[in-house]
Amino acid sequence: MSKLGLVIVDGVGYRNFVLSKFLNKAVNGFDEVVIYSGLRESVYDLSNYKNISIIELDIYRENRKAWFWRKLNETAHLYKHRSFFGMNDTLNFTKPKGTSKRDFINRFIRLIASVFHSEKNMKWYQKKVYKAFNKSDITQNFIKTLSIDKPDILFFTHQRPPYIAPLVYAANENNIKTCSFIFSWDNLSSKGRIPAMFSSFLVWSDLMKEELLYFYPSVNKNDIYIVGTPQFEPYVMEDYKTSKSNFYKNFNLDDSKKTICFSCGDLSTGRNDQLAISIIADAILDNKIKYSVNLLVRTSPADDGSRFDKIRRKYPFISWNKPKWVQTRENHAEPWSQRLPLRDDIKDLRSILEYSDLSINMCSTMSLDFMIFDKPVVNQVLGNIENGLFNDQRFLNYNHYKKVVESEAVVIAKTKEELIKAINNSLLNPDELRQQQEEILKLGISKPLEGTSERIVNTLLELS
Repeated sequence: MSKLGLVIVDGVGYRNFVLSKFLNKAVNGFDEVVIYSGLRESVYDLSNYKNISIIELDIYRENRKAWFWRKLNETAHLYKHRSFFGMNDTLNFTKPKGTSKRDFINRFIRLIASVFHSEKNMKWYQKKVYKAFNKSDITQNFIKTLSIDKPDILFFTHQRPPYIAPLVYAANENNIKTCSFIFSWDNLSSKGRIPAMFSSFLVWSDLMKEELLYFYPSVNKNDIYIVGTPQFEPYVMEDYKTSKSNFYKNFNLDDSKKTICFSCGDLSTGRNDQLAISIIADAILDNKIKYSVNLLVRTSPADDGSRFDKIRRKYPFISWNKPKWVQTRENHAEPWSQRLPLRDDIKDLRSILEYSDLSINMCSTMSLDFMIFDKPVVNQVLGNIENGLFNDQRFLNYNHYKKVVESEAVVIAKTKEELIKAINNSLLNPDELRQQQEEILKLGISKPLEGTSERIVNTLLELS
C-alpha cells in the first residue's frame, strides 16, 4: 500500500495541485492520498475520488521564541546573499522604521544577522526554531497524527509559509520523507531562508536547480528533481478552454478591435498601476494608439480593486476582470493564504491569455503566462528614485527578472512615450520577439506543460 501525504496550506497550492491534473494522477499512482489542509475541508470536492481523505490542520500561531529564531534565520540568509540585488532590496524594504517593541526586536535581529550569517549559524538557528515549538500541543498533535497515518512521503506544495515548520518537524520525528515544491520563480533569489529543510525538492527548471544548490549548499544535488510547474498546466487542459466569441461576450469587448490586457500588481508592487492605466486610456482617447483597441484590466487577486474606483468612473470604456478568488477563512495568521480561486477564474484567465493581443504588466509572472500563448509583452516600469514615483524600475535588477530583461523577450517601457511606442510596435509586429520568448520559457520552465502532473506524481512515487 502506497500512501501520499499532500500538504496544501494556501490558495496558490490549491490552484496548482487541485485545479490541475495532479489529483487525478495522484489517486491513480498511489493507493491512498491524505490531504493535510490549511484550508477548510469544505473547499474540496472529492466526490469523484474514493481514495482521498482530508485532515484539516489546526491553525498554528508562532510563539515569540519561534518567531524570533525563524526571523533571525530568514534575515541571516538575506545578509549572506545580499550581493544579489533582490536579496538586498528585500533587506532594505523590510527595514523597521517605527518605535514599537517589535521594531526594536527586528533591529536587534538584523544586528545579529549582519554578523552571524554563515551556513553553520543558520543551521543552528533552525534547531532553535524547532526547539521553540517542539513541545507545543499543535506540534505534538502533528507528531501523533503522522504516526497513525504513516504516509510514505509528505509532499509540501509550498516551501515558504512559517506554519509548515511544525509539520516538517513532526515528519522528521516519525522518519517520514519530506519533499517540497518550489512554488514561485522568484522565491530562491529574493526571499529569506525557508522555515524548514526537506528531504528532497521539486523545481521548475535547470536554472532553479542551480539556484537552489547555490543558496542552500547543504542540499544534495541528487535530491533535486526538475519537473516543471503545474501553475501553467491548466493552459493545456480542455476543461478550461473557452471560445473566442465567449471571451468577447464575457468581458463586454468589441470583437472588431484588438485587445490590450493590463495585468495589475498587488498593493506592494503595483503602486504605479493607476498611472499606467490612465496613460493607456488617454492614448486611446487621443488616437495615439494606431489601432482600434479594447482595454481590459485584470486586477490582482491579492487586493479588492477599490483603488481603481476613480479610474473606473473616469474611463467607462475600460473593461475589468476582478479575479474570482474567495475568502474561505478570516481568523488566520495569514488571511491571504485562505483566498482561493474558483474554476471559472482559471477559465477567465486562460481566455484572456489566449485571445488578447498584447500583455502589459510590471515585471509579473504574467509575462510568462502570455508568452506561453505567443503574445507580445510590454513591461511598464514608470518609477525611479529621480521622478518621485514608486521605484518599480528596481525590479528589473532582481535576479529572476533580470534574465527576462536580458533575453529581450519583453519590451521595457520606462516613460509615457516609451509605453505608447511599445504598444503600437507590439500590435504592428506581434511575432517580433517570438524566438526570444521561446528561449526564456525554456530557461524558466525546462519541461513541457503537457504531462506536468504525471511527472510530479511519478517522481513522488520514486521517492517514496
